[in-house]
Amino acid sequence: MPDRHRPAHALWQGALLCLGVACGAQAQDLTIGVANPVASIDPHISNTTSNFALTGHLFEALVRRDAKLNLRPGLAESWEAVSDRVWEFRLRRGVTWHDGRPFTAEDVAFTIARVPTIPTGGGFSYAVRSIQRVEVVDAHTLRLHTERPSPLLPNDFASVQIVARHAVDGGQPEQFNSGRAAIGTGPYRFAGFSPGQGARFTRNEAYWDGKEPWARVDYRFLPNDGARSAAILAGDVDVIDQVPANDLARLRREARLRISETPGVRVIYLQPDFSRQGEVPTVTDHQGRPLERNPFLDLRVRRALDLAIDREALAGRVMEGAAVPTAQWLPEGTYSHNPEVKVGHADPAAAKRLLAEAGFPEGFRLTLSTPNDRYPGDAKSAQAVAQFWTRIGVRTEVEALPWSSYLTRGRNQDFAFRLGGWGSSTGEASYLLRNVVGTYDREKGWGSPNFSRYSNPELDALTERAITTMDDAARERLLREAVALEARELGILPLFLLQNAWATRQSLIYEARADEQTLATAVRPLP
Repeated sequence: MPDRHRPAHALWQGALLCLGVACGAQAQDLTIGVANPVASIDPHISNTTSNFALTGHLFEALVRRDAKLNLRPGLAESWEAVSDRVWEFRLRRGVTWHDGRPFTAEDVAFTIARVPTIPTGGGFSYAVRSIQRVEVVDAHTLRLHTERPSPLLPNDFASVQIVARHAVDGGQPEQFNSGRAAIGTGPYRFAGFSPGQGARFTRNEAYWDGKEPWARVDYRFLPNDGARSAAILAGDVDVIDQVPANDLARLRREARLRISETPGVRVIYLQPDFSRQGEVPTVTDHQGRPLERNPFLDLRVRRALDLAIDREALAGRVMEGAAVPTAQWLPEGTYSHNPEVKVGHADPAAAKRLLAEAGFPEGFRLTLSTPNDRYPGDAKSAQAVAQFWTRIGVRTEVEALPWSSYLTRGRNQDFAFRLGGWGSSTGEASYLLRNVVGTYDREKGWGSPNFSRYSNPELDALTERAITTMDDAARERLLREAVALEARELGILPLFLLQNAWATRQSLIYEARADEQTLATAVRPLP
């Protein structure tokens, strides 16, 4: 009912003020629209950026990474290498779980034991497999004894979120989705989760690092690019991630919005099937007859396909400038980026000669599989690559799939050639070397996302030498050698590195992150 004691223009001014700055209870509500749906709120079930970002509202790691991927204290106040094979972590005192129980070293020991037992493999085993023994010195001190020197252990532990032993012990992953096991130490508490739709959080009023400005967070999954852009323009959400490249210029001109950007560490790459010696599904001659041998095992074929790709056109035209062409997986200036591995120019004529040398003068047919809702421009990029390959005689069809189907089929080695993405959130080269091109070894914790089963013992050995070298400079030299070796052997064909962009209401600031995580903790009201 109108206030009879205030003039109409004052009422309108108040309403406009609420729209611009949000009033009362609304000022503490935050709604986020993210591109990538998540199926579980179990922090160990899938090593993807979207899972880690979502669960990071509830759970925390011993070590944090800031927006530029620098290591910072998390649940551990400090850490040091007591010897080449022993790391000591001193835990933060006064931290409690959301149910009020104290956080202790026993929870960390339980988490380390749990990670390798996840039925799906999870993808975090690489971080804990080298640990031979966990020594709980006291409630706030533990020592991790490793089978070999492990200089990257603190970096790896920034990817392992700690769970509460008393809430999780004996529980199944689905109990996280119900909230029963979703008890963390993080800045927000569980309020609800719907797979494929989103999650709801409420502020942790007793958070050890100070209360967040948002009392309630609505974290919505909006995989459709157009729907995300429409939602931020309509004011239905306060923040969106993965701003579509074709909308970026328009949203940048919108006075009601603010764009936050930063160079990213996610590489979009192609990878052929290495799991078969003989016939590969969907790979045939031009008459539709299956090839008797896997053509991708021949380096000349991989080089031909690589030479056919115009990466400058992909980054500039297909991605509309929201990507940087690359021949490796880390941007310039990062630790272990190899400046000698450069992007070459497309050379279709040379590609055809290599195919002929490999015994395919007329080329062949294949299907390139890609997600259509996981990475910015994923299906469009695959279509462009298909055109490049068709021009050299490799007639290529594109199979675009929802991420959930793509992930399941990828794990089963269903694809002849696939488009994938990997974010090197550790800020160094071994993360991809161990996971994407490292020989699949569940016991060792390597190669979980290596769906194509590429295996190169020489590359594995070089990676192993690097990650057990304590001296930072010597380790970087070894990693650069590994980057150069992979570039020669083409276990993957890197295409480009993504630029990360978020759009927010003008009254908000988002701290753009190189690891592309979308977090309520990175959103702040404009001062």
